[in-house]
Amino acid sequence: MTTTQKYYLGAGAVVLAVLAGTVVAYPQLPNIVPVHWDARGHVNGWGPKSSLFLFGPGLMLLIVLMFAALPWLSPKKFEVDSFRATYLYIMIVTVAMLAYCHLLVLASALGMTLDMGRAIAGGVSLLIALLGNVMGKVRRNFFIGIRTPWTLANERVWNATHRFAAKTFFAGGLLGLLAVLLRAPFWLPMTSIPVAALVPVIYSLVFYKRLEQRGELN
Repeated sequence: MTTTQKYYLGAGAVVLAVLAGTVVAYPQLPNIVPVHWDARGHVNGWGPKSSLFLFGPGLMLLIVLMFAALPWLSPKKFEVDSFRATYLYIMIVTVAMLAYCHLLVLASALGMTLDMGRAIAGGVSLLIALLGNVMGKVRRNFFIGIRTPWTLANERVWNATHRFAAKTFFAGGLLGLLAVLLRAPFWLPMTSIPVAALVPVIYSLVFYKRLEQRGELN
């Protein structure tokens, strides 16, 4: 069995586990369940319990199928094959994050008291930190990474930006996770994640313009 097959089997197993958990919990769920929360963790959206199959295992399956299709859709010189192991790692941690969020939704629908805002913020912070671990290995493509006009235009800018983003993602995710665990003010994890993503975008522009001024663009 190839590494690619193992990753997809792993992702499929996570989807099936979430589907099984939803089926088991389904008879105990009320007909209308919370499906959306605001940044503070207050419920601001409701839906029929059947919608949990769509927003949980359904969405996860869609993500797996999308990751399976993107290598075929990638144009020449922008293939994901050049960083396939990293690509598959990103798929599995994304699916795992969705599974975690769905389990929180199920727990809330079953009447468990959760601080949903902090629980989601902690999970997203961990995801960002895990992505930071591999961001420097992501090669130029149209689907994953810091895709700005300047990174897509120049491979050197892409690589430098993603090495930089690896640091900001890991630091921002770790800071957000620690803020959640230490019950710091809620604005801290909600700020650290967008900043971790925005700073590399600015960096890509600055680095591109620096190379342009030096006449080093190719």
